[in-house]
Order: sequence, then structure tokens, then C-alpha cells
Amino acid sequence: MATPNPERRSERARQAILDAALELCLKHTYGGLTMEGIAKRAGVGKQTIYRWWPSKAAILLEALQERGGSTLIFPDTGNLKADLRAQMNQVVTAFTDPTFAAYSGGLIAAAQSDPDIAAAVVASIIKPRVDLCVERLQKAQQAGELRPDVNLPDLVELLYAPLYYRLLLHTRPVSKSQVTTILDLALNGATADKN
Repeated sequence: MATPNPERRSERARQAILDAALELCLKHTYGGLTMEGIAKRAGVGKQTIYRWWPSKAAILLEALQERGGSTLIFPDTGNLKADLRAQMNQVVTAFTDPTFAAYSGGLIAAAQSDPDIAAAVVASIIKPRVDLCVERLQKAQQAGELRPDVNLPDLVELLYAPLYYRLLLHTRPVSKSQVTTILDLALNGATADKN
């Protein structure tokens, strides 16, 4: 997806468009979201939107990136479990914010049938967070908090997949208590000590 030229934007109009896209996606779902509807809700011309974004997915992606900034913060206090809990709790906060329905019910759903949207979601939202998590896990590995043979990208998937499972399949609510359970199982294991 092409990135809009920020030098040509009115910040007020940009914010109005991002807000309108999130509000309308929440109200009408991604399938009912249109560029015309966004333009009308934001009080701008449709040509303004098309000048800055190629699609409704690109608008939502930028809106979610902006509002999900706290999920890019990976603390490093020297306590891996506490740091992961703090970051994963930020993810839970984002996932449980109604605004982020545009992510699960919008972009992720659209990504299933549109490879361009899938690539954009991975590149803009998923990969930066995975990279930061791997970086934090590498520090823990170097400090002896994790075994040296642990595959860090696999550990990232093990930690975050349960959150996505609940988010996307609605099996149970995504919660901060879930984060505690995930961390206990992933970092301490689930097998009984037979010694």
C-alpha cells in the first residue's frame, strides 16, 4: 500500500478522516465502510481522501497505528515476566477498546481475502511489535532468563496467539487475567514436576 504524503495534509482534515473511518467501521463494519461515507462524516471531499489514501484499508491502518502506539512500548526493567505482562496488558487494552473492532473485524477480516491488506497489516502493525518483542527476549536470553536454545519468534507466537485466538474467534473475552495465565504457562510450563 502506498503511504500518503504527510506534507500535503491538513492535520485537522486528517484527524477528521481517521476518526470518521473508525466510527463508521464500528457502526457499519468494514464491509459497509465506504470512501463516500468517510468523506461525508469527516466533512471533506472524496478527492481529498483519495489524494492521501488509496483505500479504506489504508485509512484504517493509519488510524489504528496512531491509536495503538502504546502497544509499541516494551519495558526493560530486568524482569522479563513483568515486562511482558506490562506490554501484553497494553495489547489487551487495545483489543478491548471498541475502536479496535476496526482491526479484528475490519483489517484482519479483509486480509483473509486481500494479500495487499494482509501484507500491509503484517508490515505496519504485526512486524514492528514482533521485532520489539524479539529484541526484549534476546536481552533476557543473554541475561540467562531464557534458555539459549529457545526459538524467539516461536516464543512470540506462543505468547500472543492466545490473545488473537480469543479476539478473532470470540471463544472468551480477551483479558489481563489471560495474560497472567499465558505467561505462567509459557515461561513456567504446564507439566507436573515428577522429581
